[in-house]
Amino acid sequence: MPHTARRHLDLTAAARSVLRESGFEVDLSGKARSQLDAMTEPLAADDARDLRELPWSSIDNATTRDLDQVEAAESLGDGATRIRVAIADVDSRIPKGSPLDAHAARNTVSVYAGDTVLPMLPERLSTDLTSLVEGADRLALVAEMVVDADGRTSGCAVYRALVRNRAQLDYESVGAWLAGTGPLPAKAAAAGMAEQLRVQGDAARRLRQQREARGALELETIEARPVLKDGRVVDIEVTDKGRARDLIEDFMIAANAAVAGFLEEHDVAWIRRLVPPPERWPRIVELARRLGETLPPEPDRPALAAFLRKRRAADPAGFPHLSVSVVKLLGAGRYVVEHRGEELAGHFGLAVQDYTHSTAPNRRFADLVSQRLVKAVLAGTRVPYTDAELDYAARHCTEMEDRARRVERLLRKLAAMDLVQDRVGDVFDAIVTGASAKGTWVRVRHPAIEGKVVRGERGMDVGDHVRVRLVQLDPERGYIDFVRG
Repeated sequence: MPHTARRHLDLTAAARSVLRESGFEVDLSGKARSQLDAMTEPLAADDARDLRELPWSSIDNATTRDLDQVEAAESLGDGATRIRVAIADVDSRIPKGSPLDAHAARNTVSVYAGDTVLPMLPERLSTDLTSLVEGADRLALVAEMVVDADGRTSGCAVYRALVRNRAQLDYESVGAWLAGTGPLPAKAAAAGMAEQLRVQGDAARRLRQQREARGALELETIEARPVLKDGRVVDIEVTDKGRARDLIEDFMIAANAAVAGFLEEHDVAWIRRLVPPPERWPRIVELARRLGETLPPEPDRPALAAFLRKRRAADPAGFPHLSVSVVKLLGAGRYVVEHRGEELAGHFGLAVQDYTHSTAPNRRFADLVSQRLVKAVLAGTRVPYTDAELDYAARHCTEMEDRARRVERLLRKLAAMDLVQDRVGDVFDAIVTGASAKGTWVRVRHPAIEGKVVRGERGMDVGDHVRVRLVQLDPERGYIDFVRG
């Protein structure tokens, strides 16, 4: 069907339609709505430690309200730091088997498309009652560890606590301050958080350096989102990662590894986040060869990490595009259950052997499952899932995560069509992001849009830099078509 000009895109309506078609439950059932309406505040702290006086803060997007994680750090001398990552105790509000749990178990993940969000849990929970919002007392699971001067962790512990977020901060302003290019955010200044953020930033830096020493891959992927003004798409914006995002990522990885270690130590079946060595390693070797570098013929994480560090230093502007290619070739992660007595592969990209998802229980069902397993171990009660239930949850979470990525990609395409509807016939610089029997796909450098090469694609492969001409937009099927040259 040929492209027909559109003046406006209703991204919210498009998102709801695409989500339904993709098998997501967009609306709550009557029973889930009744469960939500019956909830009251506050919750009793029962046996949780009272840690409300610690200097907890959150760092996330400026508009984010579904806050799963807050952090606090303490200098111990000799270059060591005690870090604590508090994770929202969503299970305390959503019992296993309840109607809201069934809703979360079906969708398994929050889906984000610009300003449009389908939360895994309704907003009254995810942005309020189970969110670690500023100034509110909230139950949490805390992952605590000591980071030594070299970035190694020890003394890991997981326990329940009552916490209070003192300052809800955002990536951009904290990142600018940490980099020395902006002032201390007003909320951080008011809460006396300057030294706390310095301590956190230093501990995060050491954690990252230790991961790099083990061969962790430092990638800088391009995250694009539509920018709307008066309901119209006016740009496709690329998110700058920045130092604050690195800080939160470093703490998140450490906390997820700590929770995985806790579950492994207590010999319960748990859901592992698995990223195996890449099947398309030969193509990564070829990309390196084109840039004058040599990688071993078999997957070698330290060698790949060293190559990536060298390319980041040599070509900072082009590194995100190389990262996109490597990420595509590494392949997507998946959830698998590690049963008692098993020892499965770890996370290739992060250079972590035991790794789970636990730090986003408002947004991912796998994290909520991990939380329930931890709480059962802490309480000395029977774990709430059979091995068969865990196997199903792992498979279903992987499937719905894949669907969510496809939905988000399609909605970005629809937004992109709205933006470039008057640019059919224009030529763009692009990079090949996918090549298989199903077709060849490219990502334009600016605006950050993706589409399929329908003519002239022979010989193209992931990582190639090409010139492409936009020839057709098909909003009905979500197609953006290019030809080479």
